[in-house]
Order: sequence, then structure tokens, then C-alpha cells
Amino acid sequence: MHHVRFRDPAGAVRRGEWHGDSVSFGGETYDLGEVDVLPPCDPTKIVCIGRNYAKHAEERDEEVPDRPLLFLKPPNAVASHGDTVTLPAGKENIEHEAELAVVIDEQCRNVAPEDAEDVVAGYTIMNDVSNRDDQDRETNWVRGKAFDGAAPLGPVLADPEHLPDDASISLRVNGETRQDSSIEHLIFSIPELVAEITTYLTLEAGDVISTGTPEGVGPLEDGDHVEVEIEGVGVLEHDVRQD
Repeated sequence: MHHVRFRDPAGAVRRGEWHGDSVSFGGETYDLGEVDVLPPCDPTKIVCIGRNYAKHAEERDEEVPDRPLLFLKPPNAVASHGDTVTLPAGKENIEHEAELAVVIDEQCRNVAPEDAEDVVAGYTIMNDVSNRDDQDRETNWVRGKAFDGAAPLGPVLADPEHLPDDASISLRVNGETRQDSSIEHLIFSIPELVAEITTYLTLEAGDVISTGTPEGVGPLEDGDHVEVEIEGVGVLEHDVRQD
């Protein structure tokens, strides 16, 4: 099943089922134009993985890390399917990064790799919008990665069985394919990531692990329309604007 959070015409927030061009809850079905699609979860934090595809590390002219490279995005970075993300003003190099995102099901700490699937609620899609102007000048990446709207997320939470082991991942800007790869190229697997992260910090229900981006990252400009597609999950769409 593909689950969706949305605000119905009466303004109530619902958790229902996604049907592609409609959503349903409690015996009622709504066209997408009648509702506001919300992020599929409400994370206290997003734990992101840097350089988890070798070809992306290569295009950034950086080494593949010997352990998962972790950084955080806070709740203010979350944006919804269909939103228009405002890019930081005065920046010349802001890029897209298509990523498979793992949604955590329960509070957890010190999870062994073989137990990781027990704490995974499902999968969604994230665009790790990245301000390279500042990312390349700082070590903690707050300006580069944590600005408002820097984590479009959604539109659904797909049950784990829907995700193929070699699921394709792609990104299009204004209909042009920029990224086209597969999650089979992840350097560190999802169980390895869950285990590494929970060695250091507690994950809460609804928290997100964003697993890294493949090669093909590129610039975003005012007015662009972005589509991120992951096989078995769906398509996340959003626009961008820059003052």
C-alpha cells in the first residue's frame, strides 16, 4: 500500500491511501486538486548520507568515505509534494539531489543490521536541495543543507515490499532527465545505515534517513519544475523560485 497524509477540504489532516490521481480516507475519495498533500511523516530530524554513490563522489571530485558520512537537516527544511521551494537569495550554485528516504517506524537505538527492517515503516522520496556556494565553504553544512524548504519529501509512504532491491531512481528538471541510476549502487546499505546511525543517536518514529544521491546532480534556477521518481514508490514533484 501507498499511504498519504493530506489536508481534506474541511481542513482536517488525514492519513489515507494514495491512488495516483486521488486520495481516500474513511470511505471518502478526493481528487488531488481538492486536497493539500502533506509530507508523509513529521520528522524530528532527517539524517542524510553524503557520497553514498561512488559516481557522485567522483563528479564532486571527492573520495568515497570509509564509513557513512552523516549530516542533519532539521524540520524547517521539510517541504511537501507540490510546494514551491524558495531558494536562498544571492546564491549562484544550488543543485538538486534525488534520494531514496527511509521512514522510521518506532523509537530505536543500537539497532543491529539484521534487525533494521523491524524499525522501518516504509520508503519515500526526498530531494536534498543543496546550496553549494556555502556548502563548499563550511564544514557543518548548515547554510548549505539546512535552509527552509531544503528537503522536499513525499508524496507517499510506500510499504517496504513495494521497493525492489534494484529500484531505479531518476530526476527530471522541466522534463529533462538529469539523474538516472539505481539504488543497487548504494555503497552503504540501508541496514548498515540504520545500524551506524543508531549507534550514536536515537531515532524517533517519523524520523527520516535520506540515503544519498547518485551522479548527475545539477543546477536549479528560478521557475524550474522538478520530478524525482523512484521505482515502487512514486514521483515527488515541486517547483523552485529564487528572489
